[in-house]
Amino acid sequence: TSSVAARLAFFPPEPATYEVAAAEGGAGLRMTGVLPDANVDVHALPTRAGTRVVAAFWRYPTARLTLLYSHGNAADLGQMLGLFMELRSHLRVNIMCYDYSGYGASTGKPSEYNTYYDIEAVYDCLKKEYGIGQEDLILYGQSVGSGPTLHLASRLDKLRGVVLHSGILSGIRVLYPVKVTLWFDIFKRTSTK
Repeated sequence: TSSVAARLAFFPPEPATYEVAAAEGGAGLRMTGVLPDANVDVHALPTRAGTRVVAAFWRYPTARLTLLYSHGNAADLGQMLGLFMELRSHLRVNIMCYDYSGYGASTGKPSEYNTYYDIEAVYDCLKKEYGIGQEDLILYGQSVGSGPTLHLASRLDKLRGVVLHSGILSGIRVLYPVKVTLWFDIFKRTSTK
């Protein structure tokens, strides 16, 4: 039932709107559509599920805070490059964004549990690679991204903040106006009312 629910709930763009390749000189990765001087680090992060998720760290020179951005459904990082440049510039924060398993250049298949493993891998990267502590982190979840955002937020007690943008009621409630959470639904533990 979880694979059926996942097929009804996740809509990754087909084909992906960007590619990831080795950066010039072989040091790290680059994402198509991002200029080499854009101050963006691209990662392919391993998850507990055995997938690799693509994440991009958009560095702002004097940032005190970092926004961990979990995007909405039917989008991938390539479609959101302009948004991340604008957010970084106007909010003056670092931004870590990522594609869920099965989205963009990330491997695997999208599922509720894979989104949890995806955001955990991205958070681990923020801690280990960039030294970002909870007190300097704001979680931002849009639509389907509110599920993994709330999953991570429930495990961290010193976050700077959590933003839910058009938070998803549940997977099934996106499609049908039901009043109860059904046993096969996704994000039932993180559903907002």
